Amino acid sequence: MLQTVAGFIAGQEWIFIAIAAGIIIFGAKKIPDLARTLGKSRGEYEKGKIEAEKELKDLKEKKD
Repeated sequence: MLQTVAGFIAGQEWIFIAIAAGIIIFGAKKIPDLARTLGKSRGEYEKGKIEAEKELKDLKEKKD
């Protein structure tokens, strides 16, 4: 049954369903806070990724 329903729902419709479910679960007032937190988390992840790549590059240069 789920495969049949999933076959008829396109990508943009899944986004709408996810947003609607988020509003129902968390409430409309919490959504901006969750989005802000998610944005900050992604920024920290990117910083860590860049720093790790830099350290890896430095280690490779020291090894050579």
